Amino acid sequence: MPYWLMKSEPDAFSVATLQHRQRACWDGVRNYQARNFLRSMQPGELFFFYHSSCPRPGIVGIGRIVSGAYPDPSALEPQSPYFDAKAGAERNPWVAVDVEFVEAFGDVIELMRLRSTPDLAQLPLLKKGNRLSVMPISAGEWAAVLALR
Repeated sequence: MPYWLMKSEPDAFSVATLQHRQRACWDGVRNYQARNFLRSMQPGELFFFYHSSCPRPGIVGIGRIVSGAYPDPSALEPQSPYFDAKAGAERNPWVAVDVEFVEAFGDVIELMRLRSTPDLAQLPLLKKGNRLSVMPISAGEWAAVLALR
């Protein structure tokens, strides 16, 4: 089963928000490579929830994919920060998936700790210049992160 890492700024959408709602739409992805990863996700696959652009960036919990990809409704909503004027009902290049809460970690597994873990040397998140908000991770990397909890 593929594993994923999905990033969100906690001020926009946090693991606590997902925990409260239990299920939500993961939308607003506006990078073609990250969008293609969303398209390949299947219900039942797990992801690490990563808080970015915050005082303590890092992995904060686990979620599960509960739907296949579908057209991202936020691209069509003019009031949305993810609105795309070039998108339309007939041609929307952006997709979203539904996710559900699995677990919130007691503490953040901080980026610096991830960087200092040898088994995570190939983790896409840690590659120089990688700014993707959605990325695959290997089963070995999944296990290595879980061991850091």
